[in-house]
Amino acid sequence: MESLWNIPDALLGLSAVKAEELSTLQVCLRALVVYLVLIGYVRFAKKRFLSEATGFDAILVIVIGSVASRAISGTAPFIPSLAGTFVLVLVHWVISYITQNSALLGYIVKGKDTVLIRNGKIDREALAASHMSEDDLEEDLRQEGIETPTQVKMARLERSGRLSVIPK
Repeated sequence: MESLWNIPDALLGLSAVKAEELSTLQVCLRALVVYLVLIGYVRFAKKRFLSEATGFDAILVIVIGSVASRAISGTAPFIPSLAGTFVLVLVHWVISYITQNSALLGYIVKGKDTVLIRNGKIDREALAASHMSEDDLEEDLRQEGIETPTQVKMARLERSGRLSVIPK
């Protein structure tokens, strides 16, 4: 049984105590294994996980990257690091599942959209509360093919930070 453990240990340096003990080949193989495992995690997390991310989603991506990189570099134990990334994905999945039926929890975790233009008129208070300048708003409108706010029935700053526009 111990000889079976020697193969992954030799390939991935699982018994290494310090990052300096890992060979270049071991770090490369760790990177490949982490990459493949993270593909599985992302598939588990559902499609919206990496789409138009909210802050809730972006935080997860950053933390997973941090923990997974430690598994690759050997600055943290390999298997526990992968387990930790899975727990983060699982918690994200559970919170996402719960928030789909709870407007309050969805608001707490993901925030809410903000109406910036209604019937061609800019809501300057909403714009200021969103820390957005008129130049920013105009740029986003141009990217939607809109020349002036008067051409807009409604424009919302979505939870993802993207501007969605309904023309008149």
